[in-house]
Amino acid sequence: MKRHIVCSLLLLVGLVSGRLTGQQAARPLASAPSGEAKTAPAPRHNVSGTWTPASGPGGAIQAGGVAAMPNDGKPEHQLPYTSYGLELYRSHKALEGNDAVKPAFFNDPRDRCEPLGFPRMNHYNLRQTQILQDPFKVAFMYEYDRRYRVVWTDGRELPTLVEGGVRLGKGWGPDTGHVREQRFYGYSVGKWVDDTTLVIQTVGTMPEDKVWLDSTGRPISDQVKVTETLHRVDRGHLEWTEMIDDPKVYTKPWVTMDKVPMILADPYTDVMEMYCSPSEMQKYYELYGNDASGVESK
Repeated sequence: MKRHIVCSLLLLVGLVSGRLTGQQAARPLASAPSGEAKTAPAPRHNVSGTWTPASGPGGAIQAGGVAAMPNDGKPEHQLPYTSYGLELYRSHKALEGNDAVKPAFFNDPRDRCEPLGFPRMNHYNLRQTQILQDPFKVAFMYEYDRRYRVVWTDGRELPTLVEGGVRLGKGWGPDTGHVREQRFYGYSVGKWVDDTTLVIQTVGTMPEDKVWLDSTGRPISDQVKVTETLHRVDRGHLEWTEMIDDPKVYTKPWVTMDKVPMILADPYTDVMEMYCSPSEMQKYYELYGNDASGVESK
């Protein structure tokens, strides 16, 4: 009899526990800050969160060129090309911008599903961007192509550009003094200039035959130094600025993103996949045609 009572009690506890667990699993998701919470002071030395363009999901696609300097033919948007930079730009056949070509003639590396590289990653489908950080580094996780990049914030110096890569200096561990190869997303170092502003510098990116600056064919070279400023205005708002200094392609530094406004998303946001897939592209061509291959549209 006692054994029967004990078993009944255990069954009852299990049922109650299961119901509680189910209730916890079904709890309302946390939401992004709203009202006064959204404009509460920004946390110190913290830009983490899932950020999305304030003007909507497509607000930072920048199909017509980098946000601060669209490629629209207007005199105020003409870039300070070197002679080599202008020659390089004219060799690029883009599908967007003032000098766009027809689909059969473009030569964007993106069409081969090459990595977009940096800083183009900031100018192509910059939608929901997750920023994670710990005491030593900040990581950017981009929605498009599931790419990521790491910014070191542990006090190390920016590496020195050398032919074909960078020379790693003090603070780079066992590779101190060694030369490292170029990377599609370069080598990045960040420093907090005040409680809410992180300044990031990046060097050591791929050469001009591998990457473009934007979808309109503006060029970039492996001599570029990219400076980003992330200023967290308050808890729910972030401003993203970017400037490039590439003496091989441009005669002076210029701003590509000027305080692009980003807003904090719900921390439970499940960021969707966006990717470049050769097999998916082939399937598209089979279904809809491909002018470049002579296959008629269906």
